[in-house]
Amino acid sequence: MSDSVSRPKCVVEQYTRRGSWVVVVRGDLDMDSVPSLREVMERAAAALPVLVLDASGVTFADSSALNLLLLIHQASTLRIAAAPPQMLRMLRLTGADQILNLYPSMEEACTVAAG
Repeated sequence: MSDSVSRPKCVVEQYTRRGSWVVVVRGDLDMDSVPSLREVMERAAAALPVLVLDASGVTFADSSALNLLLLIHQASTLRIAAAPPQMLRMLRLTGADQILNLYPSMEEACTVAAG
């Protein structure tokens, strides 16, 4: 198996919506991308009490991503919106789906955040 297969880099965008800070992630969440994402999410969690992670563009997530989500969940009100099937599977297998706040869409996560 070749190591030359290139995975998409993690791309992060952020903005405010309905009183919450939204972080949009696209690409892989792994040990290479999580440190920079952690900085973004920690700053966002400090800026507003509710942090919404739009995970709809996540193509891969490993245990370092899971650790980050649990860490941020402890530091703020974290809502994860539109997690793709492979990410949901990881969360279910580890039991993290029972701890983290998961929403099927950004609209629902932000509506709850505003309420």
